[in-house]
Amino acid sequence: MCGIVAYIGGDAAFPVLIKGLQRLEYRGYDSAGIALLDPLLSVYKKQGKVAGLLEFARDVPTAGKVGIGHTRWATHGVPSDVNAHPHVSSDGEIALVHNGIIENYSLLKTALENQGHRFVSETDTEVLVHLIAEIKSRESADLEEAVRLALQRVVGAYAIVVMDAARPDILIGARKSSPLVLGIGADALYLASDATPIVEYTNKVVYLQDEELVVLRSDGTFEIKTMQNELMPPFIQELDINIEMLEKGGFEHFMLKEIHDQPRTIAECMRGRIHAAEGWVHLGGMEVCSDAFMNAQRLIFAACGTSWHAGLIAEYLFEDLARIPVEVEYASEFRYRNPVIAEQDVVIAISQSGETADTLAALELAKARGATTYGVVNVVGSSIARVTDAGSYIHAGPEIGVASTKAFTAQVTLLTLMALQMGLKKGTLDPVFFRELLHELEAIPGKVQAVLAMDKLIQQIAVEIKDKPNALYLGRGYNFPVALEGALKLKEISYIHAEGYPAAEMKHGPIALIDEEMPVIVLATNKSAYEKIASNIQEVKARKGLVIAIVSRGDTQIRAMADYTLEIPDTLEPLTPLLAAIPLQLLAYHIAVMRGCDVDQPRNLAKSVTVE
Repeated sequence: MCGIVAYIGGDAAFPVLIKGLQRLEYRGYDSAGIALLDPLLSVYKKQGKVAGLLEFARDVPTAGKVGIGHTRWATHGVPSDVNAHPHVSSDGEIALVHNGIIENYSLLKTALENQGHRFVSETDTEVLVHLIAEIKSRESADLEEAVRLALQRVVGAYAIVVMDAARPDILIGARKSSPLVLGIGADALYLASDATPIVEYTNKVVYLQDEELVVLRSDGTFEIKTMQNELMPPFIQELDINIEMLEKGGFEHFMLKEIHDQPRTIAECMRGRIHAAEGWVHLGGMEVCSDAFMNAQRLIFAACGTSWHAGLIAEYLFEDLARIPVEVEYASEFRYRNPVIAEQDVVIAISQSGETADTLAALELAKARGATTYGVVNVVGSSIARVTDAGSYIHAGPEIGVASTKAFTAQVTLLTLMALQMGLKKGTLDPVFFRELLHELEAIPGKVQAVLAMDKLIQQIAVEIKDKPNALYLGRGYNFPVALEGALKLKEISYIHAEGYPAAEMKHGPIALIDEEMPVIVLATNKSAYEKIASNIQEVKARKGLVIAIVSRGDTQIRAMADYTLEIPDTLEPLTPLLAAIPLQLLAYHIAVMRGCDVDQPRNLAKSVTVE
């Protein structure tokens, strides 16, 4: 959700903080702020994006070799200068940045007000900095002990970094259910919500565990402790990303770059995991849980947003290829409806960030009920990767655009590999068809490249849709979840209302909406239901709807009916989502650009939803 960056070392903190906030802005861009020590505490914060903060800071002192920064996605309190982080204690000595939600902030705030504290913001975060200051003063505690005692009174999720003008030689960080990464440089230490602000300076990181606290010192040393003050040995990892991955690479937007990354990212997801000529597929994580998968009564996929759509595609894949019952759950609803979970179930969590709060909560419930848990995530060292029994990384690399593109196709690729491995091992998948799928999978990156070459035609079609108030997406079978994903992409970045439906459901309600102002995007590559889809298109045309059809190359029947057609390379039906999703991503992108929308940072959204 929000983005945190902190620095303590031998160089000026301000440039590191500003650059880090720019790299973290995909996590939230309602407001931004920094706090610096030199030796007094200075705090600068502005509503809006980091560029506004940078412009404001041109006229103020920015010296100091220790500092904290924050870019906000608003939860408690509207976006404003006052509600922006960092928040400061009443005496102006302690500053704090926070990602997460303090659920009992109202009770804490009332108690602190009774003790004479006065609050200036509407946020839950300000309560925590006042609480730390109160404990530090009342109990004559040092900063570390005050932070520890304060967090023991907090209910909720947090990643925090705290600085104190009385202790300019240290920073203190802590986390619970919200990510925080320690970066270890040659002569500096860093804290951040994720690795993106750190990779320019170091590839050595420590992913803090839940309820751990870290003390960073200006001499380059650090200590990690539990909330019970037990010293923990650091597990130092090396990052496998580089600075080039975080740049636009000549593209106008990160989203466009990431759409064009997909031939490479799909190939990376498969690298070393399949070999068509030798006829094998191998995912090490599934081998760890081999007995659980082989003896499973059903699979339960838990996810949110685009990852949920990937889970819906997985339902088709696993039921089709591995012949096992599958349920796909909104993680945000799963934990609240007392679901039936058995020890013989395997619960698979899908999350790009690996930090999605609702998905983590679903996993906790599944583990409590004795189910095997498996993670499908992108970010190495993320919370879901750590709490699950086993899992597989999708290896898509950093995804900066808020609307997921390359992570979605990498998720679908990995889920396809999982279904193939399970189907082959269970004996439910015909060996000849298995080989065909492997060969076709290896060809998918080249076919995605061919779809990307249709960009100019997609731009022309976008002109026809950009001023429409609504859009309808239709698909059948494997393409129904792709229709949902296409509609979501249009909503997310162009703010056009769009809905995805199974094509056959159109006449059970949505057909009432169709007129000359309703563009209908139809995914019509299914060989198994081709005539049914053609019939659906005729129903739309009879009501003067504008039809954009995505068809297999060489199609003539639907081309004759549709207003516009986009021909994608032919492939086996279980693999069509990997190709059919690409033109929908490009279509949404170009419509949003034509409408003047902020493609990479759409309003009200953030990349990683780490709060409920």
